[in-house]
Amino acid sequence: MASRLKRLAERMQADAAVLLERAGLSILPGQVGALAALERYGTMQLGALAACLGATQPAVTRTVSTLRGLGLVSVGTTGQDARTRAVALTPKGKDAIARTRLLVWPLLAPAVAALWDGREGQFLTVLSQVEARMADKSMLQRVKDDLKILPWAPERAGAFHAINAAWIEELFTLEPHDKDVLEDPHGHIINRGGDILFASSSELGIVGACALMPVEDGGLELTKMGVLASARGRKVGEFLLAAVIARAFDMPQRPLFLLTSTKCAAAIHLYEKLGFQHDADIMARYGATYGRCDVAMRFVGL
Repeated sequence: MASRLKRLAERMQADAAVLLERAGLSILPGQVGALAALERYGTMQLGALAACLGATQPAVTRTVSTLRGLGLVSVGTTGQDARTRAVALTPKGKDAIARTRLLVWPLLAPAVAALWDGREGQFLTVLSQVEARMADKSMLQRVKDDLKILPWAPERAGAFHAINAAWIEELFTLEPHDKDVLEDPHGHIINRGGDILFASSSELGIVGACALMPVEDGGLELTKMGVLASARGRKVGEFLLAAVIARAFDMPQRPLFLLTSTKCAAAIHLYEKLGFQHDADIMARYGATYGRCDVAMRFVGL
């Protein structure tokens, strides 16, 4: 999304730059906003100008430095604090923004309207909403706050049982092998050199679980992967599966495989997306483990 917006902005600014050049102006589209803000609000401190433009202060400082070099703005101190810098339009800057209003904006306005088919207002509204949300909490903060991976701990055995029993009983019947593993994950998985990871949400707590269980012939089964129904639609499964695959790379057992059912179509699509392939040999070797198994997959590369 960011890349597409960046490409769109670059194409639009390139066209606007041509119009500015035709109007005899030696400024770039990204600098016009600073001139327009200074024309509208008068002399401004650097910090206030940055806030007005929705840009970082270092970026605005660079823009002001360029405009100052072109003789379009002046920079001086304000008040009693000599460290506080104030930016103002020079007569040349006032002329530049006036020429932009007269010679460039009247050409751009109908072109933009035609480009957006009259919906530029809707786009700007959504864009403003996203900008406000990003200002409140960045995308990185949202990723960190929303989901994180938790390691195995004995006190999480209950969550492992509950999450997996719920989805198995929703689609199938708990088989003896399921009950053995869910009732004693430490004995059947951890003590045998396996691992269990959990996905936790800041809002809902533990919402997903997945195990890596060594098997007798040296393979590693990705098993008992489930997500609470209340957390579905939040990409928990993909987040958890990626972490479990990364963990498998650090473990000695090979191959990494999984057994599932065609009834789990969404899960199969996710497995395929992250690198698992259907494998007849895996089915022949391990498929009898579960009565519900009619799909066997192997992770390419492990």
